[in-house]
This record gives sequence, C-alpha cells and structure tokens, in this order.
Amino acid sequence: MRDHELRRPAVGEMHLRRWPLVPVPCHIIQWVLAVDEDERAEELALVEARAAAKELVGNPSHREGRISPSVAFTWERQSEGSSLTLFVAPCTEDAFLDPSSDPELIAAMDWAQDLPGQIVRSTRVWVGEDDAAVQRVLDRHALNRDELVSSIIGGGIRMWSDFRIMPDGFGRLLVAANGADPRDLVRQIQRLQELGNYRNKALIGLPVARECWPLLDQAEARLRDLADRIASAATRDDNLLQELSALALDLASVSTATSFRMDATLAYAQIVEERLEQLDSRSVTGFASLTDFTQRRFRPAMNTCRATVTRIERLAQRTQQLASLLRVRIETNIENQNGELLRKMERSSSMQARLQQLVEGLSAVALSYYLLGLLKYLLNAVPEEGGGIDHEHLIGLLVIPVVAGVWITMRVLKKRLLGPDH
Repeated sequence: MRDHELRRPAVGEMHLRRWPLVPVPCHIIQWVLAVDEDERAEELALVEARAAAKELVGNPSHREGRISPSVAFTWERQSEGSSLTLFVAPCTEDAFLDPSSDPELIAAMDWAQDLPGQIVRSTRVWVGEDDAAVQRVLDRHALNRDELVSSIIGGGIRMWSDFRIMPDGFGRLLVAANGADPRDLVRQIQRLQELGNYRNKALIGLPVARECWPLLDQAEARLRDLADRIASAATRDDNLLQELSALALDLASVSTATSFRMDATLAYAQIVEERLEQLDSRSVTGFASLTDFTQRRFRPAMNTCRATVTRIERLAQRTQQLASLLRVRIETNIENQNGELLRKMERSSSMQARLQQLVEGLSAVALSYYLLGLLKYLLNAVPEEGGGIDHEHLIGLLVIPVVAGVWITMRVLKKRLLGPDH
C-alpha cells in the first residue's frame, strides 16, 4: 500500500487556522490582508525568513515562528489573501495601552508592516485574567461607551469591543479569561477574530452591490420599454431583437463583474453565521450583545447583496423570456410568409399546368392542320376518277381521325418521356 498523494494535504486542511495556547495576560495583534497574486512570492519569502525550521506537516499555507523572545507569530495563506497574527507575552497593561514602550513589539510590528498587501482588518486584542483586570484597561482606553458591545461566550469568557477603527488603524477587542481552560480560551478568541474577519470580508461586497442598483434600475426600465414596444408591434422585430440582445449582454457584463464578489460575500456570510452560532454568546445587562450587533448591522447588508444577486438573475431571466417570445413571433411570421409563398407557388404551378394543357391542345390542332395540308398536296397529285369522292370531301372526312391520332400520339410520347404522372 502507498499513501494517496492528497492524503496529507487533506488531513492538514483539518488543522489549519489553529492558534497556539496563549498565556494570560496576553496581547494579540492580527492583520487580515488582501494580497495580489504577483505579491504572493514576496510575502512568502519574508514570512519564511522568520518561520521556524520545522513546518507543520500537510500545511503548505501555514507558517509559524518567533520574532523575538516575547513575540511569536502565525501566518496563513487564504484564497483571497492572508492573515498574520502576533502573540506578545509576557505583556503588561501599560504595554498594551502604549505599544511604543515595548521595543520588541515595535520591531515586530515594523517587520509586519513590510509585508505586501492591503489591510482588510487589523485588530489588537487584550486578554486579561478576569473582568476586573479588563475593566482597568477599559477605564484607561478610549472605547465608545455608547456603542460598546459586551457578551459572555463559551462559559465564563467575556468580551468587549466597539468595533471601531482607532487612530492607530487597529480595532480593539478586550477579553476576560475568567478561569477558562486555556484551550477553550484560545478557541473562543480565534472564533471571535474569525467572526470579525469574515464579517469585514463579506462587507466588501456591499459597495459593489450598491453600485449595481442604478445599472439594474436602467436595465429594468429598458426591459419595460421593450416589452411595451413588442406588445404594440410598432417597431420592426429585428430591431427589437437587436436591442434585447444588447440588454442581455449588458446584464451578462454586470453579472460577470460582480459574480465572484457576490459569491464570496455570501460564502463569508455563511461562515459568520456559523461562528456566531459556535460562540453561543449571551447578553450582558447594559451592553449591546454580539448577536444584536450582528443582526442589526451585518445581516441587512447581506440581505442587500442577496437581493442584488437575485435581481440580476431575474432580470436576465425576464430578458431571455422576452427574447424567446419575440423569436417565436418572428418564426411564426416567417412560417406564415413561407405558407403564403407556397400557396402562391401552388397557384402559379396550377396556372402553368393549365396553360401547358392549352398549349398542348393548340399544338395538336396545329400539327393536325399541317398534316392535313400535306395530305391535300398529296391527293392533288393523284387524278380524280369518275364516280369517286373528290379530294375536298376526302380531306374533310380525315380531319377528325387526324386530330385524334395526333393528340393520342402526343399523349403517348409525353408519358414515355416524363413518366405516367404527367
């Protein structure tokens, strides 16, 4: 037996996105980046220069290492970019509030800033021992108290955040461990981060969806106008079909330009819902809960994206249906024209047949006349005998037999040449 070539990558996929155990207290810094394909090699080279010599088996898109004695990192390549996470421990509350007081952290952040890519989300997370420890940091931090979200997740773990971007470009997330098992703690923090990361990735599709609506409004107006003109039959069908084809191409262009972003948005939205369910958050009196925050702001945005996808599909379907109806009408008109043409050709053939029969009759008469003339000349060369019939009477008696013989001869020859059906 031998291993399937995809066995280890498949098993490794099940272990991606796992964080190391974090001590308490701890300062976590994470960036989610959108990286272009031509920047991938540069990013990987910078990360591998800091990565540990031993790589995770089966995880080619995962790297981890240590930048300094107090700063470790994990890096993960994703379909649309990558994520970089720094773990700073030990770390004091003062160092979290003022990172410039920690030279090792400053050096690590300077290295991280050199990585290529555009920031989709960046967050600084403080993990305190209990609610009281987090409250001390909260009292010294400029979080928006009116929009502060706080929930209890995974047992006794509690989180705080206003989900705002601070002047330093980072959001803030405060977490109180409250004696939770270290493995449960790191899983819940990672789920919290994934909830926010995928939420931001999903929301990137909202501006794209909003930009589509004016184009879709114009397309719908054009479709209504074309439907009215098709019903009134005041415009040539070929012109209407050409305009419908142009509308279908415009809708296809909009669909092509937005389909990837919309598909990714809906996929990320599904992950957000799953992470929210896994966190099983419970509200805290006096604070907005994590579920309420998501329902109030995120889900309406996703409904807009879903509505955009549905509207594009329906407009394309209605355009196709209208084009099909117009094609049926054009084909029906062509069939009617062909039927009328066949009827005209049938009448023409009938007239030609009758004319041919008339010509044949006249031809028989003409041939009989010339044949009788030849017989007359022949009889004139023979002298008349007394008591017999004169030549004029004889010619008169031969008229009917000659005409009949000529007509019968022509019919026989016609059947032999053209067949019995003619």
